[in-house]
Formats: sequence, structure tokens, C-alpha cells
Amino acid sequence: MLWVKTFHILAMTSWMAGIFYLPRIFVHYAEGRAAGQDVTRLIIMAGKLYGFMSLMAVLTLGLGFWLWFGWGFGGGWLHAKLVMVVLLIGYHHWCLRYLKQMRAGTLDRSGRYFRLFNELPLLIFVPILILVVVKPF
Repeated sequence: MLWVKTFHILAMTSWMAGIFYLPRIFVHYAEGRAAGQDVTRLIIMAGKLYGFMSLMAVLTLGLGFWLWFGWGFGGGWLHAKLVMVVLLIGYHHWCLRYLKQMRAGTLDRSGRYFRLFNELPLLIFVPILILVVVKPF
């Protein structure tokens, strides 16, 4: 079971790297487009990154369920963590919506907006980390 936990943490780390980096691409896209620069490469990068982070999300969730069923359903901390994971999945899909707008050329949010948008996953990730390590309840 420790191998499963190891690969769960590895996949989660990779997923979070994508979750933190994709909005930075949105920032560069918004600011580059406003400055009249060619942003085609950013669209390609965002698409490839989204595909990678989606694969890592699936692996994270699959291995997480394996751990959940292997070690049981106990502890209020786990239920709270799962709520936060659902929020993270929602954020992941929110990024897909922005990626589709980027591809269609209709992404009209500012770089400042995406800088703030980029902070949301940290507000979700920190409680997950605390819940997993401290297990407060």
C-alpha cells in the first residue's frame, strides 16, 4: 500500500504543478494579446499542459480511491479533504472553460484577473495538506 501512496503523491504533485502553471499561461496570453503579440504558441502550450494535468488528475483520483478503499473510510478529516478535492476538480474544469475560450479567441479576462485566479488553488491545496498531515478530526 505504501507504493500506491507514493505514486498517489507523485501524481498529485504533477497535477498541482499543472494547476499552478496553466493560469500563468493565461496571464501571458491575456497580456500578450493586449500588446498585439503572437500568442499562438501559448495556446498550444496550454492545451498540452491541460492534457498532462488531466492525466495526472485521473491517476491521482484513481490511486486516491485505491488508498481510500484499502485503508477505510474513517475520520472526519478525510471527508473534509474530499470536499476540498471536489473543489479542486471544479477549478480544473474552470481552467478547461478558459482554455476553450483561448482556443476560440474569445478569452477576454485581464492578466490581473488571471493572477488572482492563479491563487485559488493554493487556497484549496493548503487545507488539503493540513487535513492529510495533521488530521485534526
